Amino acid sequence: MWKKQLEKPVSVIARRVLSSNSSLHSFDTISPTQFSATFSNLCAFKVGEESRAFQISWSHAFANTGFSGKKLSSAFAEKVCCWNCSIVADSVPFLVCQSCRSIQPVDHSADYFQIFGWEKKYEIPNENLEDKYKNWQKKLHPDLVHSKSERERAYAAEQSARVIDAYRTLSNPLSRAIYIMRLEGVEVDEEQTVSEPELLAEIMEIREAVEEAANIQVLNNIHTQMDEKLRHWSNSFANAFQRQQYEEARTCIQRMTYYQRVNEEIVKKL
Repeated sequence: MWKKQLEKPVSVIARRVLSSNSSLHSFDTISPTQFSATFSNLCAFKVGEESRAFQISWSHAFANTGFSGKKLSSAFAEKVCCWNCSIVADSVPFLVCQSCRSIQPVDHSADYFQIFGWEKKYEIPNENLEDKYKNWQKKLHPDLVHSKSERERAYAAEQSARVIDAYRTLSNPLSRAIYIMRLEGVEVDEEQTVSEPELLAEIMEIREAVEEAANIQVLNNIHTQMDEKLRHWSNSFANAFQRQQYEEARTCIQRMTYYQRVNEEIVKKL
């Protein structure tokens, strides 16, 4: 019986729900609150003992109902439900259910900026990043859900690993620059050789200074200089990216890559 119901198009179910509710005559008059309340039961079904949760693209699901898809899609682009209690998510990304506190499967459509509640911008409030990261780990770390089901423990491991990767990516200006470029569909070759003679000469000179450094203080001074150069080119990248000057942004990334590698060499010697 359930199998047959699940095979029915959502548009058919939607028509029946609408026809059974005399107060809802069309999508031209329905409010977002009415819509959410009326169709929340379409978000999840019970099959045996296991809850099946899935995402519904509302504009697609109601394409054959005869109602205005334009108004529908503008109000509700997508519904996501908890796999455990079937409640509709009230935020994106949906990592933990706000009702039953169950950890959810990874949603790869959510980017790293969304995980920390930010817009997709290169410049981020670094002082809040670590706090947000720790808050997520308090909810997602696998050690904290050892008494949960095998399914939820697996979700916790995946979510925790993704939050860790998001934190490491966004906390570093270079990796954050490469990541946000890729979100825009602009690939960056981190190993591309720079052909600018002046830059190559500068890098060679810096590396010689690192190799010949007589003590830790000299290395720390060089490290400070590299940090200043990284900040300069990070700011230049932010400006170029905002203006959608992606070739210029690539050049900034190349510079940052060289200076960061010098810093990595210094750290090894400290």
